[in-house]
Amino acid sequence: MKCVVITARARSEEDFGLLTKMLDALGFPSRELEEYGNFRLKPFLPSELILEVVHREDPRVYPDLELAISDPDGAAGILKKMGLETVWDNSGPEPKHSSRDFYVRLPGGTNVLFRGFRTGGFEPEHGGAMEGALNGRRKNFGIVVSRFNSFITERLLAGCVDGLRRSGAAFPKGYAIIRVPGAFEIPSAARTAAETKKYDAIICLGCLLRGDTAHYDVIVNEVTRGIGQSAQETGVPHAFGVLTCDTLEQAIDRAGLKMGNKGFEAALAAVEMANLKKAISSHASKKALSSQLSAVSKTKTVSGSQFTVPSKNKVKPKTSASTKKRKSRR
Repeated sequence: MKCVVITARARSEEDFGLLTKMLDALGFPSRELEEYGNFRLKPFLPSELILEVVHREDPRVYPDLELAISDPDGAAGILKKMGLETVWDNSGPEPKHSSRDFYVRLPGGTNVLFRGFRTGGFEPEHGGAMEGALNGRRKNFGIVVSRFNSFITERLLAGCVDGLRRSGAAFPKGYAIIRVPGAFEIPSAARTAAETKKYDAIICLGCLLRGDTAHYDVIVNEVTRGIGQSAQETGVPHAFGVLTCDTLEQAIDRAGLKMGNKGFEAALAAVEMANLKKAISSHASKKALSSQLSAVSKTKTVSGSQFTVPSKNKVKPKTSASTKKRKSRR
């Protein structure tokens, strides 16, 4: 067997347009629309595909398409913005259960079932998880790219710049391109750039192809270790966009073909980590400030109680014997 094709049937032309738009909005990788004589189709490539064979005896209606998603609450919000009708929801919008299943019926009658485990219910009650926004505005990025295997690295660089520009990074002032001879020189240049404190994140791009000797393994280990050490010791986020492939075909697939562009993905990771670092620093600063204000308030209360004496407990000054005699004479 070479391939398994699972077809989701749209019951009307309108449903076909809405269904393809919905899958695009949910982040499913797709290919170009294919036009044929009496039908149209658009292929989608989910990250995981499971083929199930089932026989049901009950006559109730089952979905025309069933999707397992990572964030059902987020997906419900997207579908609501699209104006699609939710006809059944086992747990509603509130996170009462760890999972959420719901049906969406398109105007033409196509039924889509969404299943997934919630993520929000497992986060801290005092504010949820901290995440970095994909917003590159007013941020600077350093792109370290190797010239060796430039046939691949230039495509990674193009994808990286595209990712930064789509995230809002200023063109071309929002990033600096630093070229090095090969992948082995990437960690040194990345560390030098990070130590200048001019960049919010560093993006490392390169390509290593396995050869007939152990040279590949040595370089891969040193490059990976060096980039990680630079990120840890400088405190500046580093995005790893160095391809480590067995063949040239694998590298080509990861530089813009069926496996996507790893330079683009590295750019998005850098943008998110730059914002996450700022969010963590801001959160820690607010927490420290709150602790300091609380400590100051307690200190004032304690110091005030030491010197404040209630009026009913005031001690009358003692009078001497001579004072008493003078008062009696008067």
